[in-house]
Amino acid sequence: MKKLKNLHLHGIKELIVIAQDTTKYGIDIYGEPRLAELLDKLCKIEGFKWIRFLYSYPESITDELIDVVKRNEKICNYFDIPLQHFSDSVLKRMNRKSDSKSIEKTLEKIRKEIPDVILRTTFIVGFPGETEEDFFELYEFVNRAKFEKLGVFKYSKEDGTPASRIKEQVHYKTKQARLNKIMTLEQQISKIKLEEKIGNVYEAIVDGFSNDSKFICARSYMDIPNEDGTIFIKNDGSINPGDFIKCKITAVRNYDMLGELVK
Repeated sequence: MKKLKNLHLHGIKELIVIAQDTTKYGIDIYGEPRLAELLDKLCKIEGFKWIRFLYSYPESITDELIDVVKRNEKICNYFDIPLQHFSDSVLKRMNRKSDSKSIEKTLEKIRKEIPDVILRTTFIVGFPGETEEDFFELYEFVNRAKFEKLGVFKYSKEDGTPASRIKEQVHYKTKQARLNKIMTLEQQISKIKLEEKIGNVYEAIVDGFSNDSKFICARSYMDIPNEDGTIFIKNDGSINPGDFIKCKITAVRNYDMLGELVK
């Protein structure tokens, strides 16, 4: 914690807490999860403008954690929840602790408590034993849940793992087709979600500039670095990397947005 207090002296304005499962923070130290308590303490450190936490598994997202995000302005309204799948049979084979009902309940609770929240997730298609029915459940869930950010990976067989010993391996062409179908759907969802932002004004952090320096490359609370989209704004020469600016969204380009400075 002492080291963190000195980071802002070096110009650090955005703090990202990351782990394979951040919701497990504290178990090895205190014998119980204390991510919400940690986030509360981090918010008291002067200098940080934004705080994020990434990779939180759905079964460990508690009311306390949702509340700490809701009442702390420093914490970005952004949940990265690697769900991996939605079909109960696939989740069971993946040895995941959550099921379809608990997943939907958790997402509904987050969106109810934090209306402007950004939900990001990742799925794996083609896990051994995944049937057409399993995939249809996943597809329909994606269509229903309408995630702001979503990534899909094809299952890759690794020798020595329990999944590699399952006989019902999915053909690589089937895996690719399923990935394409989910991503085509998500592109449509993302386009609608982003177009809803046109005309809105957001605070954003400047990450840098385009290769020709004609545009500022910035991010709002809705995007994490190196993963999500960018807001491109015409560079007037008055902005530096690390600055926080206000910008109005004027257009959408795939997963990115165009904006103009608001002064």
